[in-house]
Amino acid sequence: MTAETPSHSRLVPVLQEGIRVIQMILFKELRRLYQEKYADKETMERSMLAGAVINALFGVENPEDKFQRFNRDNTAIIEQELFGFGAQFPNLLPYMTDALRVQALCDHQLGDDSTPALKQADELGILILDRDVPLPSVFMTRVRVLGEQYGLTVAPVQVAPEDDNLPQ
Repeated sequence: MTAETPSHSRLVPVLQEGIRVIQMILFKELRRLYQEKYADKETMERSMLAGAVINALFGVENPEDKFQRFNRDNTAIIEQELFGFGAQFPNLLPYMTDALRVQALCDHQLGDDSTPALKQADELGILILDRDVPLPSVFMTRVRVLGEQYGLTVAPVQVAPEDDNLPQ
């Protein structure tokens, strides 16, 4: 595990909360899309599909049996949705890129490796390569503005200027 300075130990959970807000926004958008696209499926199944796609995008695996079974039974649909994500939501790609990169930085601070999620996003064409990794304060401001547009309240978090120097 990587040693953390006190300000970084406070900053990582704040940034992770910002990542979760982006994931919630993606979930809302996918559910809206799937309501029309998969009208023949039950609401719960459409929600599980949205969750499975987001988990796949962020390199998260839910170990619970029902989700593992759902993923196995719907592998083709999940992969199809991953490949179509960029075309469906081009306006969200900058936020997705920022969230994946900030996740990689946070995970690195915690001794984890989320570079496979970045690599997958690149292969899917949804990672904006020429976009700079945002400073924590910029990321949280972007998350707050987008969260408010989607009706998600994001409490303002003061990010000190020294926290913008998160080791990469």
